[in-house]
Order: sequence, then C-alpha cells, then structure tokens
Amino acid sequence: MTDTVAARERRRPWSHRTRLGVDLALAIPLFLVETAWLVLDWIYGLGLEVWAAQGDRARIDAAGLAHIERVRMVLIAVLILAVLAGIFRARWTVIAHLLVAVLAGGVLTISQLEWAHSHTSSPACIRYSANC
Repeated sequence: MTDTVAARERRRPWSHRTRLGVDLALAIPLFLVETAWLVLDWIYGLGLEVWAAQGDRARIDAAGLAHIERVRMVLIAVLILAVLAGIFRARWTVIAHLLVAVLAGGVLTISQLEWAHSHTSSPACIRYSANC
C-alpha cells in the first residue's frame, strides 16, 4: 500500500523538480524560437508589409494593427507556457519564458506607442473640423 502512494506522488508534476538536462533542453530552444519569431515578425511581418503598402495609409494601419495583435497573442502564449513550466517546476524554462515575455511586452509597448503617435491629431485642430 505504501508503494502505490509513492508511485502516485511521483506522477504529479509539482512533486519533484524537473531534471536540469530536460529543463535546459526545453528552455534554450523555446527561448531562441520565441525570440526569433518576435524579431522576424517585426522585420518581415510588419516591415515588409509597410514597405509593400507604398504609402497607402489604410494598408499601413492594417499591418500595424495586425502586428500588435500577433505580438499580444505571443505574449499570452508565452505567459501560459511560463505558468505550465512553473507547475512542472522547471526553473530555467520559467526564467526563459519570463525573459521572452518582457521582450514581447516591450515590443508591444513600442508598437502601441508608434500607433498612438501616428494617429494623434495636431493641437491646432478643432475636434469636429473637416480637416482633422
């Protein structure tokens, strides 16, 4: 009867810390893939779409909003993975995901500030004027 209790405790992910080799084998590739995705999405997803718009404001705005939405979804996914890694007590995987979450939060903040800056009206503009 003691063996079944011990076997049951070993199956719970929070009962023992994840081995260092497994932890690092997950943390390093996930960190590199998530960081590379953010960089490549910034360059190719947003940059090339803005370049291809050739000054068309509607396409540039659509590309900016799509980029903000993609980064927001990556931030949510990274935080969920960090919580799961915390449940499995994989310390280095949690740290790697939190670093990517900080990076994604920074990218999201920069993107939203660029969006807000490009869509503000001039101070001399009257609110209901036709030229605003």
